[in-house]
Amino acid sequence: MTTASATVERPEDEKLPLGRTFIYGLQHILTMYGGVIAPPLIVGGAAGLSATDMGLLVTAGLFVSGLATILQTIGVGPFGARLPIVQGLSFASVSTMTAIAKDGGVRPIFGAIIVAGLIGLALSTIFAKLIRYFPPVVTGTIITVIGLSLLPTTFTWSMGGAGAKDLGSTANIGLAGLTLLIILVISRLFQGAISRLSILIGIVVGTGIAAIFGKVDFSRVGTGPVFALPPVMHFGTPTFQIGAIISMTIVILVIMTETTADILAIGEIVNTPVDAKRVASGLRADMLSTTVAPAFSAFPCSAFAQNVGLVALTGIKSRYVVAMGGGILAVLGLLPVVGRVIAAIPYPVLGGAGIVLFGSVAASGIKTLSRVDFDGNLNMVIVAVALGMGMIPVAAPKFWDQFPTAVGTIMHSGISAAAVVAVVLNFLFNEIKAGNRPDVSVFAAVPDERSNPPKPSSGH
Repeated sequence: MTTASATVERPEDEKLPLGRTFIYGLQHILTMYGGVIAPPLIVGGAAGLSATDMGLLVTAGLFVSGLATILQTIGVGPFGARLPIVQGLSFASVSTMTAIAKDGGVRPIFGAIIVAGLIGLALSTIFAKLIRYFPPVVTGTIITVIGLSLLPTTFTWSMGGAGAKDLGSTANIGLAGLTLLIILVISRLFQGAISRLSILIGIVVGTGIAAIFGKVDFSRVGTGPVFALPPVMHFGTPTFQIGAIISMTIVILVIMTETTADILAIGEIVNTPVDAKRVASGLRADMLSTTVAPAFSAFPCSAFAQNVGLVALTGIKSRYVVAMGGGILAVLGLLPVVGRVIAAIPYPVLGGAGIVLFGSVAASGIKTLSRVDFDGNLNMVIVAVALGMGMIPVAAPKFWDQFPTAVGTIMHSGISAAAVVAVVLNFLFNEIKAGNRPDVSVFAAVPDERSNPPKPSSGH
């Protein structure tokens, strides 16, 4: 028998009108498009592929990212967190894949991804049980680091994008600033649907202004096919090299850590329960998409943190909106001509929008930390050290270069570094019931400007 409470939908289950669902979904794709096409271009270049083959890598990445997003949001059986999470090609794997590509091309990359993906799939349930070690002091720190770690990317975009001949020009930075100003004005002057579309409107208007001043290159839009199915095993049968597999398995563990953090972050933002079972379902979808990706000449998938920021900024919590975005992404993988149009968006425009998006992720983390009790405990130390470790890859990218590859692979990602440090310190300081607790008087002396701070719940 259906009760009244059973009919109440969770925030992520809200269904919007088709038109709004499409527009909001498109906004998600415009936000993350640059992040999807970058890994294929970087890895393809390292492997010495032709322009045609690199274009195929890009198309395959779009197609697989779209299908992975649909699986994650809609879900099939035990696969999918059923949350508004956008899946895309992971940047965490780029450096490892580049190193493999320089030695053996793309075939050993695909072989390593298949094996590592299967290992990740097998570990998903066990990995998800670690969620009890992710209380607000941990998740808030990780979410903050996610946002802060993404900001350097948007600053590079604002300057014109890596490798731009006019990198850092006043024209590029001015265009980024103008895009940011448009987004802020729309957010301030309008409410409702228009305000929630501020990012999309800012990108469209910013691109239009850039086109007027000759800053948009549409010359490649008409080059290549309009429609193309992604070929299966285009580069031949994957090869399996033990060194590549070990390196990729470490990367997969990093990706699983980042995806877990993003699932917890979106749960906080949407204000919906996220338990170990739901995290496991999300990780399974992530790992299944990663395992299948090489068949279409695509790379590992992971949750996209910038889209977590978009959910926080717009307040649109519906997973069906993101599923629509996944459908758009998959279609773009079948219609290279549309993808080429979107690829023409200038990087400074994306940079201006990214400042708001990535900053929103960090702000969400700070909001989560505001619920943490910092009195009479070592939570401040946990946050301080984890934030510091998470910022090392941002402030000093070569910090871990002289360490073993396994250490460098984990610690070169600020997100995974912060996650590992925060979880370990929280376990040592809060989970282990030591007989003699350390003297925390020095930390209690730090003034707390919040009046009547809330106590954390007993659950995690």
